[in-house]
Amino acid sequence: MTRTIVASATREIVIGFDQPFCVIGERINPTGRKKLATEMQAGNFETVIKDALEQAACGATMLDVNAGVTSVNPNETEPGLLVQTLEIVQNLVDLPLSIDSSVSGAIEAALKVAKGRPLVNSVTGEEEKLEAILPLVKKYNVPVVAISNDETGISMDPDVRFAVAKKIVERCADFGIPAHDVVVDPLVMPIGALGDAGRQVFALLRRLREELKVNTTCGLSNISFGLPHRHGINAGFIPMVIGAGMTSAIMNPVRPQEMEAVRAANVLAGTDRDCTNWIKTYKDYKPGEHAAPAPVPVSAPGEAGANGGRRRGGREARMARG
Repeated sequence: MTRTIVASATREIVIGFDQPFCVIGERINPTGRKKLATEMQAGNFETVIKDALEQAACGATMLDVNAGVTSVNPNETEPGLLVQTLEIVQNLVDLPLSIDSSVSGAIEAALKVAKGRPLVNSVTGEEEKLEAILPLVKKYNVPVVAISNDETGISMDPDVRFAVAKKIVERCADFGIPAHDVVVDPLVMPIGALGDAGRQVFALLRRLREELKVNTTCGLSNISFGLPHRHGINAGFIPMVIGAGMTSAIMNPVRPQEMEAVRAANVLAGTDRDCTNWIKTYKDYKPGEHAAPAPVPVSAPGEAGANGGRRRGGREARMARG
């Protein structure tokens, strides 16, 4: 069974087909958030702190950290800001982090200071990106998100996207990176623009699970882009992609409707054993109200956490897993 290990300084999370769905909180990202970008550039991290704490309280399994505040000279501006943001977040919350950048210098700078075993987000099938990022993934012994596009761009043909994913997995193997440390993003298309987008991704997920045996992720809200009441679409999409084999998603855990869908899917898939997390979260539920989010569970050393994690040493987290 494919198991991708990520970790904070003291908490280990397993991403896998037999594990609860991994919710990667998306909000620490200035892309499209001018106010946040301006704050971060000015050295103001109040919103970053608020978003980190809120996402953790709402049940995120991991947090994505992005510091791409500008497209002007990102090779110069992004490494230092990403390190600063990462250090703030990892000192606030005991959750594994996803280092989100397309700048190899920023990724390496963040890997040098990251505690535990973070996820690198991401590498594409472009040869230049593979040559720049995969040596870092191997050097620091961390998992990586593989995005299914290459020099030709993003293909609307799901077979082409599968071929790109397969190529990245094979190139990772060339660098000594095992398939269980590759988390493929098959690229979810907006259903409002491409009516077959849902069926495409469900078929792709099954192939990725059965043929490549890799874990998967996506930018969940892409599916509802351009539509009204996006959270309704997102919430309907979640159990369907989980049923097709997706094991994680970059999404907004602060939205109760979407987190309810995740928790319900975990119950129905049998990964919330004895409905423990569901009962803990919704035992005081009243009709017409969303339950207050349960706090992130903290397990004692060696015990399994409600999100499939257990506490352990950060240095141990970097050890290779078979």
